[in-house]
Amino acid sequence: MTTVKNYLSLVKFSHTIFAMPFALIGFVVALTQTNLFNHHTVVTSLISLSKNQLFIKFFLVITCMVTARSAAMGFNRYLDRSFDAKNPRTAIREIPKGIISANNALRFVIINCIVFVTATFFINSICFYLSPVALFVILFYSFTKRFTALCHLVLGIGLSLAPIGAYLAVTGAFAWLPVLFSLAVVFWVSGFDIIFALQDVDFDQSQKLYSIPALLGVKKALRVSELLHIISAACVITAGIYGAFGGLYWMGVAVFTGMLYYQHSIVKPNDLSKVNIAFMTANGTASVVFALFVIADIIIMN
Repeated sequence: MTTVKNYLSLVKFSHTIFAMPFALIGFVVALTQTNLFNHHTVVTSLISLSKNQLFIKFFLVITCMVTARSAAMGFNRYLDRSFDAKNPRTAIREIPKGIISANNALRFVIINCIVFVTATFFINSICFYLSPVALFVILFYSFTKRFTALCHLVLGIGLSLAPIGAYLAVTGAFAWLPVLFSLAVVFWVSGFDIIFALQDVDFDQSQKLYSIPALLGVKKALRVSELLHIISAACVITAGIYGAFGGLYWMGVAVFTGMLYYQHSIVKPNDLSKVNIAFMTANGTASVVFALFVIADIIIMN
């Protein structure tokens, strides 16, 4: 049990709260775009998931989400282990402290990659064929801080695969609505990752690591984060209009944008003491509550 807890801590499993709700949005949106339910309501469809073998597909989607994220985070911890050991903020992590060996962390990454690809094989052909692309994106992020300050956008792209991936799992086809949700995730995640990176400005500069805060400084980095979050808000608004959602959706938008505003109201260039509150509490609330309202709106409207 302790070993499991160590690995869950290694990959910060609680941070799954950011992308998982958007994957659920993509999955439920896909239910309304297929003929799998003979045009029954979403509620009827959800009740009869096992009959239509969608319960298995839902399980596979969740498996893909968990294993892909675990592989990405585990690889990041493995690749950054020497930097983490030097940084007082990260020296307590599992690999620097010797709780999990580097080799075991790498084995953990490989196992998760294998499970991820295997799960996509049982979903459909397009997900299986695209699985190496998805793995490349999410693993490649770990290298980016070594050569580009745009690393935050790469992280955003990695997490943005959640809604479009879940949609593809059900429909086997691309569509604009999940793409809009994915774009919202790109700019939302990029923006809050910049805020999180404010904690390591001095360290990143001393180690010649790249980030927006290390490149531009704290004040300008916060402005960039604000711009990215404005674009993210614009994406969820556009998705709402394009998808002709109802009132519950717009309540979700209000919460989502409110949480974006809140985190920028508590993190100031001269006061970074609330970065973790902005990172975890505000963004976790934004993701979960927004997803609940969107899914509720879909169920009621259908």
